[in-house]
Amino acid sequence: VQNAASSQEPRSGGDEGSQRRWKEEICRILGEIQAPLSPLLLRLCHWLFPKLLTRLFLSVQLHWGQLEMVLRAARMPEVPLVFLCRHQSQMDGLLLSFILLSQGIGVPRVTVGTWPSPCLRSLLQRLGGIFLPSGMAQTLSDQDEGLPGAVLDAYIQEVLQSRQPLILFLEEPLASLRLAEPAQCWLLRVLRALQDGAVPDVLVVPVGIAYDMVP
Repeated sequence: VQNAASSQEPRSGGDEGSQRRWKEEICRILGEIQAPLSPLLLRLCHWLFPKLLTRLFLSVQLHWGQLEMVLRAARMPEVPLVFLCRHQSQMDGLLLSFILLSQGIGVPRVTVGTWPSPCLRSLLQRLGGIFLPSGMAQTLSDQDEGLPGAVLDAYIQEVLQSRQPLILFLEEPLASLRLAEPAQCWLLRVLRALQDGAVPDVLVVPVGIAYDMVP
């Protein structure tokens, strides 16, 4: 992050004013990516979500044998879990978060697409949602992603090092079966964390979600 900041303003010489401006910019970018988790909101949603599910669906079915394998994998020391998921509806992230939290795996960080409402974005961030910084979607094909890319790299490294479960959606809801550009960006961060030695390994868990009728 320091290298990315200094390369954008090489003549600043590291003066105090310049360092303060870059710290403010870094905090702004980090605020676009994530927010501190809200224990109160998490408990409230953990109480409300089963009631919502019973009104929307007749049942929710899990493969217990596969879930037991995930629980065993979650107990491996120093190896984070990365869930690679199909994306059928906007409920997928909440559903997976609820399942992982109810099984004692922890609150995951869930990649979220573009939401037009700032209030909804802020709410999802408090529940564990993470977003690409503004402008990143336009720089996916560029070699130099600048300061936002460096901050995103550092953030994903911290998430993996702290062994927080990470949920990546590989496609957009109701879109064609192809790897979405935001998913490419998130996967690149995980790959860089491995290449840089931030974590020794990751456990990749493929997740399939299917609905009789997509909500």
